[in-house]
Amino acid sequence: MLAVAATPVNHPRSETLPRRAVQDSAEHPDEGDAMDTSVASRAERIDAGRALRRAVPRSAHAEWVPPPDRADPVDVLVDSGRDRVPELLPIRYGRMSHSPFTFYRGSAAVMASDLSGTPTTGVQVQACGDAHLMNFGLFATPERNLVFDLNDFDETAPGPWEWDVKRLAASVAIATRDNGLPDAAARTAAQRSVESYRRHLWDYADRSPLEVWYDRLDTSLLDDARRDDAMRARARKLVAKAQRRVGEHLVPKLTELVGGRPRIVDQPPLLFHVEELGGPETEAGDFLDRYRESLPEERRILLDRYRIVDAAVKVVGVGSVGTRAFVALLMSPDDQPLLLQVKEAQASVLDPYNGQEAADHNGRRVVVGQRMMQAASDIFLGWSTGPRGREFYVRQLRDMKLSVDLTGADEQRVCAYAEICGWALARAHARTGDAATIAGYLGRKDRFDRALGEFAIRYADQAEQDHGVLLDAVREGRIEARSDV
Repeated sequence: MLAVAATPVNHPRSETLPRRAVQDSAEHPDEGDAMDTSVASRAERIDAGRALRRAVPRSAHAEWVPPPDRADPVDVLVDSGRDRVPELLPIRYGRMSHSPFTFYRGSAAVMASDLSGTPTTGVQVQACGDAHLMNFGLFATPERNLVFDLNDFDETAPGPWEWDVKRLAASVAIATRDNGLPDAAARTAAQRSVESYRRHLWDYADRSPLEVWYDRLDTSLLDDARRDDAMRARARKLVAKAQRRVGEHLVPKLTELVGGRPRIVDQPPLLFHVEELGGPETEAGDFLDRYRESLPEERRILLDRYRIVDAAVKVVGVGSVGTRAFVALLMSPDDQPLLLQVKEAQASVLDPYNGQEAADHNGRRVVVGQRMMQAASDIFLGWSTGPRGREFYVRQLRDMKLSVDLTGADEQRVCAYAEICGWALARAHARTGDAATIAGYLGRKDRFDRALGEFAIRYADQAEQDHGVLLDAVREGRIEARSDV
């Protein structure tokens, strides 16, 4: 099962923390003791958060100086790809080579290692593990309403809340720079994401656990980001585009009739069949049976109304390229389609650093983490085990899922989007951690925001340098990169 902190409702304990956490308990005896947040009052938890500032000043989060023994980022990438499909790795490196931001998207393992040496308060949440800008977006709830939230949980695991906030803030700064905007704009945008996180954490700290759990960012709640007519028009177009991104619209583009039955059309190297994919019929059946058992009982009845007719490898994302990912086509007796994405779940990049036991099934880790952090999750979200013991999770393909493309966005648009992402992250952390303790530490003023703005700029410099190291590795032949797909 998923390893979580031992205290009730996933609240943190300081003794489970990675290095650079709360300082030596002999120096700060009060901070070294874990508080049972399930019985402490809101005021007591806020005070406990304030007390953490003595051990970890908020200004300390501005720090980023690479340690002398920092690993070569290309070596980290190569190591993280050892259990991936080798023929697909050149596509991964090619996509990462495009810009510092695409490098950053694919280098969660690099940043996880870097963050493990930065200061933390010791307060843990269910962390996303890869909370960059492109891992937020729109998707459909089971009621077919559009909401905005985190939408990628491949790296989710228990961890310090600061790691997610720093990953988000740095991504904002890098994306802003990628659009040709100056560092002043990048720092401002990063700070705005953190300010939004801090303000909404205070709001969630004042709510009941049920109010926090039920809260969601639907499209009507995005109105505060639509600050002029042009932004409102873009928002309307984005919502309309998301509503069209459903499996039924995608099926005609992915399939053709072969011998009277639908079959996925090969589009190599990004979509293609492999002979061993289905394996023996009994093996494929076992996979589906295990997946079915991971669903709530009422969803099993729904799944039983479909039969699988085809499956193919589908290359997705940037950081995920090389993991085993498939699209499965299922049909009802009346030939109504259902597209499922079957994606390999490897160990979280946080596992070596978060002081927790590794999950006993990474597919389950992803699914449980997603259900914990998201306001609403896909009705077909589940997990299974495939050939050779590989672990997978399953969800619908598309289903109104849409990330926001900020290419060419001006400072106002980047800041508006960064604020929404900060809000969504605050809601996710408030669901799985103690909002009052985190809010007490953050405070009402902008000291933490300014520290993270500085960190974001410093880490943006690091990402640019690492991107250069990747380009050098490609030129020198250390790794192969394909930039044509």
